[in-house]
Amino acid sequence: MLAELAAFNAGFAVVKQVVANGRDLGDAMGAIGKMIGAKEDLQKRGEKKKKSFMSVIGGKAEDDFEEFMALEKIKTAEQELASMMKLYGRPGLYDDWVRHQAMARKRRREEALAEQKRKEQMWEYAAYIIAGIIAFGGFAGLMIWVKFLRDGSL
Repeated sequence: MLAELAAFNAGFAVVKQVVANGRDLGDAMGAIGKMIGAKEDLQKRGEKKKKSFMSVIGGKAEDDFEEFMALEKIKTAEQELASMMKLYGRPGLYDDWVRHQAMARKRRREEALAEQKRKEQMWEYAAYIIAGIIAFGGFAGLMIWVKFLRDGSL
């Protein structure tokens, strides 16, 4: 959680520096992208942690407050970024950014589903290979056993 928050804060510091130097926000899009990625990583980690077996059994609530505070810091920084985009960016930049975020989120979701399908396909292939090996081994063992019964020796 601290790594994601540090990455977000580093990206936000770059954006603030770009604005302080009087440059266009378009020059800081890489940093903005890192900020968004760090936020989404933090949210995914929180969701994964909530669904984990150990947190359900152990009831780990002490990390919840830290996670909440980190997300609140990110929310405050995003509001400040939105204000900077509206004040110092080109007209319509903030609206374009919101649209871009939605499209990127959708693309990442589709990529995650495709990756999950690929992994399921790999497991299916592995199961077929293992079943084939077992079937071949069973057939070979059966042939050896039949030969043993017929001839009396291997």
